[in-house]
Amino acid sequence: MTALLEVKDLARRFVARRSIFGRPTAFINAVDGVSFTVEAGKTLAVVGESGCGKSTVSRLVLRLIEPDAGSIRFEGRDLLAMDAGQLRAFRREAQIIFQDPYASLNPRMTVNQILSEPLALHDLVPPAQRRARVEELLKLVGLEPRFARRYPHEFSGGQRQRIAIARALAVEPKLIICDEPVSALDVSIRSQILNLLRDLQNRLGLAYIFVSHDLAVVKHIADRVAVMNFGRIVETAEAQALFASPRHPYSRALLSAIPVPNPRAKRSRVLLRGEMPSALDPPAGCHFHTRCPYVIERCRVERRLLVSAPDGHATACHRMGELPPSEAIIPADAHYTPALERLLAAFTRATEGAVPGEVDMLETTPSADS
Repeated sequence: MTALLEVKDLARRFVARRSIFGRPTAFINAVDGVSFTVEAGKTLAVVGESGCGKSTVSRLVLRLIEPDAGSIRFEGRDLLAMDAGQLRAFRREAQIIFQDPYASLNPRMTVNQILSEPLALHDLVPPAQRRARVEELLKLVGLEPRFARRYPHEFSGGQRQRIAIARALAVEPKLIICDEPVSALDVSIRSQILNLLRDLQNRLGLAYIFVSHDLAVVKHIADRVAVMNFGRIVETAEAQALFASPRHPYSRALLSAIPVPNPRAKRSRVLLRGEMPSALDPPAGCHFHTRCPYVIERCRVERRLLVSAPDGHATACHRMGELPPSEAIIPADAHYTPALERLLAAFTRATEGAVPGEVDMLETTPSADS
């Protein structure tokens, strides 16, 4: 079966400094030989620290930024060989949800205009039927149709992100790139947006590339995870396998930082020491060796490429077979404390009558101008 999206050896560098004559004198390798695939109807999460190249990868996939090297194939078609007309047609099949919903929505346009614009650009719906289609999209993401005549500033952050999701869904895409879609939202709103994304994926068969630095969020939504460090993927595996047994020291450090809802649970915290390398002058060999607790001389001089095990778990580490067991990083006995169990039960009692799979409709008190 052919993957929906295939990315191979993708690379991109940016000019960081120029001479007084305008010649580039320093570069940053934002993406350095990244490869991955995305299956139809599945979610690939790309995780890592801020500045590791996650968002750059998402923009390269859509050709919002042109890569310096590598290949991108969507349903077997070479995206880098497409002309302007073909690229515009491809954009109907792949959309993006940005991190900040307020910055990504035009403040001078109503919700009706925002959602009608992609329908007009791709000539999907006749003008007479666009209003009805906008109402369908708002209902799909749990908003009331009467909100269509309002402006972005009249909504909360969670509601604005739902509008951004509706805009992405307007052209009926097969792939949606979610670039940190919940990191700018309150914790109480995040679960609503994540549940909405999961529900829409199940109903519409969408594929997601979910970019995030929050592994607790990724665990909730991802089917497969790719861990990035300094522009390179250092580990990739099925989400359940990676969270149960991370094999790269960097992945272990990230997972050990996830809060566990039981203060009595025993766990092994991986503390990174040493200096964070400069992106202008990255170290030779493995970029993580300056902070790795298991570094050897080979790590400092030789780059390790991803090596896939028979179970599909790929790791880029010279010592992946020598590291100690990882069971204590995320303890299996990470159950809630009795007090937290009672608190959760109190909050969930009110939702026992909810219909599974339904999207909650957000309601507000009608104002005088409604």
